[in-house]
Amino acid sequence: MAIFEEKFPEIERYMEDNASAEPDILKSLRRETFQKTTQPHMISGYLQGRFLSIFSHLLKPKNILEIGTFTGYATLSLAEGLAEGGTIYTLDKNEDLSYLPKKYFEQSEYANQIKFILGDAREEIQKINEIFDLVFLDADKESYVDYIRLIKPKLRKGGVILIDNVLWYGKVIEENPKDKSTQQIKLVNKVVTEDPDFENVILPLRDGVHLIRKK
Repeated sequence: MAIFEEKFPEIERYMEDNASAEPDILKSLRRETFQKTTQPHMISGYLQGRFLSIFSHLLKPKNILEIGTFTGYATLSLAEGLAEGGTIYTLDKNEDLSYLPKKYFEQSEYANQIKFILGDAREEIQKINEIFDLVFLDADKESYVDYIRLIKPKLRKGGVILIDNVLWYGKVIEENPKDKSTQQIKLVNKVVTEDPDFENVILPLRDGVHLIRKK
């Protein structure tokens, strides 16, 4: 559950009512995620999914990297905007849950464009010999800074990184947070903001999305 949904549920519903409809396959995936996973709130969901789809369509990326697959909702949303012949690489380490995204990837029209890789993202990123146009980061928060450092050399000039959960339920405004996740999210926001190779802005979508462009 994100800050906006929690505090302004009526506005959230209004926004959903006035957004493009999600494809049927995503509707089914969202339903099954809530039925079969213990943390369904981790799914990107309707509004963020439509945001990712439109953003991907605007960029028409040849190569997308996603770190943190979960059940594949964001993957399929991002795949909607892939350039012809484009590929999305999605990385996750949860083998127990991998059957669910695999099922929907195989059913989708993008089956041949999705490369689903199971393993430690810090290791797997270094094995991919591609330059990326778009990166979506939504994985373990304590590794966000490590991921940014690994991603940056593989991101083309003008390429975009989207980092999810960068407001972290509002905890980022705490001066001295005790939990490591909040500390690392605050750190990655600071690292990005102070990097002269990036221009950036945080969008208050769900739990905060950091939009970063490599100059």
